[in-house]
Amino acid sequence: MRLSFSGEIWYWRGPAPFHFVTVPPAESELIGGVSSIVTYGWGMIPASVTVGETTVTTSLWPKDGGYIVPIKKALQDREGIGVGDVVEVALDIGA
Repeated sequence: MRLSFSGEIWYWRGPAPFHFVTVPPAESELIGGVSSIVTYGWGMIPASVTVGETTVTTSLWPKDGGYIVPIKKALQDREGIGVGDVVEVALDIGA
């Protein structure tokens, strides 16, 4: 499944710092429909994430009934993006 959307990068400091983009509700609902087929546990959904010209593999995290996309440091560095930037995200679910 391939999904595209835009969103703002936000920071969560938690026990370790992470940067995320929130998947919009409509796309989260589509992911939820296939989650039982593609999850490897704990609700984590494997995916390839493309921002700009950079693609990385990661896992979507469940949060508040939807999903969030980790924006890895390598992706941020390659694309020159950071907290507060609005980015176009392409997800390949189950990658």
